[in-house]
Amino acid sequence: MYPASIRSRVKHLSFLMLTLGTLSACSEAPQQGGQAMPPAQVSVQQVTTQSVPFDIELPATLAGDKEVEIRSRVSGIIESRNFEEGQFVKAGHSLFTIELKPFELAVDKAQAALQAAKANVDQTKRESERLERLKNERSVSKRDFDNSVSAYDIAVANLESAKVALSEAKLDLEYAKVEAPVSGIVGRELMSEGSYVSGPSVLLTELTDISTMRARFGFSEREQLAMRQDVENGSLALPEHNEFDTTIILQDGSLYGQAGKVNFSDVRVNRFTGTSELQARIPNENGELRPGQFVRVKLSGAVRNNAIVLPQRAVLDNGTGKFVYIATKNEQGTTVALPAPVKVGEWVKLNGENMWVIREGLKEGQPVIVEGMARIFFPGMPVSVSEQGE
Repeated sequence: MYPASIRSRVKHLSFLMLTLGTLSACSEAPQQGGQAMPPAQVSVQQVTTQSVPFDIELPATLAGDKEVEIRSRVSGIIESRNFEEGQFVKAGHSLFTIELKPFELAVDKAQAALQAAKANVDQTKRESERLERLKNERSVSKRDFDNSVSAYDIAVANLESAKVALSEAKLDLEYAKVEAPVSGIVGRELMSEGSYVSGPSVLLTELTDISTMRARFGFSEREQLAMRQDVENGSLALPEHNEFDTTIILQDGSLYGQAGKVNFSDVRVNRFTGTSELQARIPNENGELRPGQFVRVKLSGAVRNNAIVLPQRAVLDNGTGKFVYIATKNEQGTTVALPAPVKVGEWVKLNGENMWVIREGLKEGQPVIVEGMARIFFPGMPVSVSEQGE
């Protein structure tokens, strides 16, 4: 007889072998009585070509149509500030007043000098005419007569100089009022009342015309080259003179109500960023847009010709690239789903649906699976096909 401990181990081993045999039999039962996996139900869309809009979306910064530095053209003490910071002012509104009294005195002085010059002209004219009569009577020398004529000419020249001096004095008086050159929003004051202004070197404030805004943005050289190639091969048509329609997308994703147009494209490429600067002008009558805002611009007006487009849901990514499933028949005549790698372009929206532009990988007439991709567990899986919309 075996010891009790050995008999216990034999019984335990026999129990484990019986249990494993039972589990194996249970696992084999479904395979023996099971059926083949049914084909996945999918919908397909036949590949076609069409013309679709080609839009570009880029980050941009807004600036006023005119951004003016307000400086005094004359020197003096600031007598008054004639605006509230942040106020809208019209062109011609006086923003600062430089102490006017010195300029008013200069005008009076120039006026008096003008009167003296006029009197001198009259006197030299009379003297010249008197000597001319005496010259005809041979009662005066030719030298005296010539001197009188020269004195008259000098007096006339002095009169013109006095007129210019008076105009300059009046102009300085106008400059002392420091008027707004354009309509717009005034910034904060940079020099207060009582401060001495030495002239144009001193910045008093800034004025921004926001009736129209400028959206400035960079466009990469690489993208421009790709677009140029597409234009040359006929797959892309740009708006005339590259005047793209421009829509502003605000920070919250909403669209600004008015559109503008691209009106400037810099020929230079920034060597630090690899982009060239473009600019669009946007109407801003209600003042909703402000200088310095960060927004996005949507450039519209170009058309992608003979493009293949598919719903975005039909384009999958396996980590190494994008692909779609094509419904095709295998050698046994069974319709199966086979992956086809594709190269995608930009997104477009057609009939409210987001679509991919397919640049490479598909041909017209191919049936691309657009519904039921989640039911395809492996490449070559049998599928049951219905046309989209059935």
